[in-house]
Amino acid sequence: MEGGVPHRRGRRRGGAAMRPRGWCCSFSGVPQSPDLRPFPASASSGVAAAAAASPAGGAGVGRKLPPKSPSISSFHSSPTSSRLAGLGGLIDPRRILSPGRVSPIDLDESAPLPLPLPLPPPQVQPSAEEVAVVPAEKAAAVVAAVAPLVAASREADAGDETLDLTLFLRGRDGRFVMMELDSGVLCDSSAFFAAMAPPREGDAAGGDGGGSGKRIEVDGVDNVEAFRAAVELMYQPDPLRWLAAAGVSRSIDVLEVSSSIMFERGVKLCSSYIEAVPWNENEEEKLKNLFTRCTFDEAISQDVLARLWPRSWSSSEDLTVHLIQSVTSSTNSGARKDMQSLVNGLLSKSSVYQKDLAGLNKESLYNICYACLNSLVDLYDEATEATNHTAQALVIRGSKPFIERISQQTENLNWLLDILVNNDIAEEFVELWARQDRLIRIHEQASPMMRYELSRISAGVFIALGKGKVQCHGELRSLLFYGWFSPMMLDFGWLQRCSKGLDVRSLEENLGQALLTLPLKQQQCLFEEWFQCFASKGSECPNLTRAFQVWWRRSFVRSSVEAQR
Repeated sequence: MEGGVPHRRGRRRGGAAMRPRGWCCSFSGVPQSPDLRPFPASASSGVAAAAAASPAGGAGVGRKLPPKSPSISSFHSSPTSSRLAGLGGLIDPRRILSPGRVSPIDLDESAPLPLPLPLPPPQVQPSAEEVAVVPAEKAAAVVAAVAPLVAASREADAGDETLDLTLFLRGRDGRFVMMELDSGVLCDSSAFFAAMAPPREGDAAGGDGGGSGKRIEVDGVDNVEAFRAAVELMYQPDPLRWLAAAGVSRSIDVLEVSSSIMFERGVKLCSSYIEAVPWNENEEEKLKNLFTRCTFDEAISQDVLARLWPRSWSSSEDLTVHLIQSVTSSTNSGARKDMQSLVNGLLSKSSVYQKDLAGLNKESLYNICYACLNSLVDLYDEATEATNHTAQALVIRGSKPFIERISQQTENLNWLLDILVNNDIAEEFVELWARQDRLIRIHEQASPMMRYELSRISAGVFIALGKGKVQCHGELRSLLFYGWFSPMMLDFGWLQRCSKGLDVRSLEENLGQALLTLPLKQQQCLFEEWFQCFASKGSECPNLTRAFQVWWRRSFVRSSVEAQR
């Protein structure tokens, strides 16, 4: 490793070249298994006695063999025989089948059996006098990932001289991790461990020469895996590649632990990696939670913070109005529909993107409505002044025909009406449309192919009134029907043939419901007009039969019954 750090022994995952060894880790000792049952006491004692009598370690001639154990032959066909063959002395290696053989090799009673290897001595736990408890003021430097109970002790280390420190991690969930480490790398990387670890041999005051083995215990770790990974990162020759293999979510955990143990290089590495890769929504929320709970150096975390929160907050309402204006000025019909769907999703009350939106800027929205209405009036004026002939009305002025540009403004106004209705601010639009005397006069002069676009806007207003989504006073509703009810009767056939997304059955139902909100005298005039139109045109006229029956019952049947009482 760089900086003269002793190298780790072992193979890199994936079969690469030898990597330097600075630490090793194990979760626990070898568990007790039924396949590793020791020999009976008599047999083992006999083997030991024979070994003691032999001057060559048990290999002399004339040594008495221990009695056969019935369990030895059972290992021959066991699926674990090859795995247990490495336990020298427990199983006769001649009993193992060689590749391609189907019959066992006969025992040669004259040949000696190999002796079993001695069991490793049990580990001796340090006594209370050997454990040095970390002072509370030093342990307080560790935050959520490390509990304040940290102990350090010295132990004899018979292993590699470079691995002179053993780190024990105990999690709150009961998990246990032991890591053999190079104390030089650990203390140089982490200011926390530099303060907690016992002094190195030869550096201690007085040079008492007490054993080279050192031990640190960390209890109550919230995330043992993240803590272990943060320690591993100290020994990685290519840390960025290691973080890329770990992923964003685990790197966030390592970032938190690195901050808690004052591993500054790890904080920089994790921050650089996290800032350079995409996040999903769960990882973004995890990062926000971390930066809310922990404080990082601004020079290190500013790039990540810039992706989490904007430096200067802008109003989402103003931005939304700007997006709506961009949609209404779009000249590509396909892109305009896609953008309308996108904005509708952002403005939906059930949208995950709308958290605490107080509402849209009403004045700005109506300014866009006024602009679209003025453009629509200008287009009709230009079309009617050019010619009253339908074929010549299709002459292109600029880039597109009149009909296409009129249809575009009609779609914009209907879309704006939907936004206003969904935000409960559509009353002024009803008044604005009811007072369009100029467009009403233009409707009388324009051809049916062009004028029915105006009735599409009227249809949206009538549907909103019939559903009760817009509440207007009676005079305004009367003015609306006085201006746009007759054009609706004329254009209904065109609306059926060229609906462009309009629900004609919903229009018929809600037009009748809206008409029933007027005074009975006005209802009578409008129903008489409808009756004459329906009698002559049939399906080319909206079917208001159900609303007509309700009006008749209210006007004559109930009144006559009440008069008889």
